Amino acid sequence: MTEPLLRKYAPLWNKYRPAILKMMVDAAQGPQQYKFMPHEVLAMDEKKKSGFGFSLHIAGSKATNDIKGSEIAQDLLNMLFLSKKGSELLAAYAYEIVLDRQFTLHISQVNTDPA
Repeated sequence: MTEPLLRKYAPLWNKYRPAILKMMVDAAQGPQQYKFMPHEVLAMDEKKKSGFGFSLHIAGSKATNDIKGSEIAQDLLNMLFLSKKGSELLAAYAYEIVLDRQFTLHISQVNTDPA
């Protein structure tokens, strides 16, 4: 088996990859959000009933906060790195990506330049 097949949430992130990449581009104009249908996320891990939410901070093409405990966040980051456009965006900009308890994905471009 290859690495992507072992990733539990890869099918979810790959399905929404075009929308997520567009949101990342559009985040230059302001925060973006997308509401998932709860059953789509819950179906990825039927044993897990809660705790899908995460906060992922990315700068310099790497996570700047600890996501070791969040498989869903790790799989999103992996999907972005596997995408040519995703890799380009992660290299050029810093992002905050949050999945809240209501299954809404929030994407913001973060200004890392000193004020």
